[in-house]
Amino acid sequence: MARILVIEDDPDTALQITTGLVAHGHDVVHVADGHVALERATREPFDIATLDRMLPGLDGLAVVAALRERRIRLPVLMISALSDVDARIAGLRAGGDDYLVKPFAPEEMAMRVEVLLRRRQEPPEAAVLSVGAIAIDLIRRTVTVAGEPVKLLHMEFRLLEMLARHAGDTLSRRIIFEQVWGYYFDPGANLINVHIARLRKKLDRPGHSSAIVTVKGEGYRLDAG
Repeated sequence: MARILVIEDDPDTALQITTGLVAHGHDVVHVADGHVALERATREPFDIATLDRMLPGLDGLAVVAALRERRIRLPVLMISALSDVDARIAGLRAGGDDYLVKPFAPEEMAMRVEVLLRRRQEPPEAAVLSVGAIAIDLIRRTVTVAGEPVKLLHMEFRLLEMLARHAGDTLSRRIIFEQVWGYYFDPGANLINVHIARLRKKLDRPGHSSAIVTVKGEGYRLDAG
């Protein structure tokens, strides 16, 4: 049994969600206001939350963003009538873990909750990614090369983190744009080139080959050498 915070201002939808989760044996707490939801999620223990996008007081995007800023790792299933790609991306980018579009089947909602609960029970990922001499602290958002700190800008860090998570694999420009910038097309021929050049300048050491390899016609790869 899990303790679940249901954040939904529409009475009918709230009843549907609550009834479905209780039928699966969960303990459910329902709130209908964004400010109240943030306050309770901050001070009370919950295993997961379902979160409506459109709320009085504080909207769903602001709620989940505030939770992540406070380093509260509560899994969040966002539920909204907004079904377009941009809305889903915005919800996930704000910090949501999954996105369900209204109207929805109760069984699908319950299954998505179960998936997030299983994911929560999995061992946490390593706090530090190490690739050769490069160490990336995912909690503190810091980077060192051979023990020396390197200061990266936000998008430089995101790009390096993605390359490090797939170290040894060549990532295409399309994949990099989608995962790092959220674009599904190349918004500018020089965008990746500029960031790769900046990373190389900050990460490369004298006498060593560049950690970031350009694979002509394919993309980029982070090597551990």
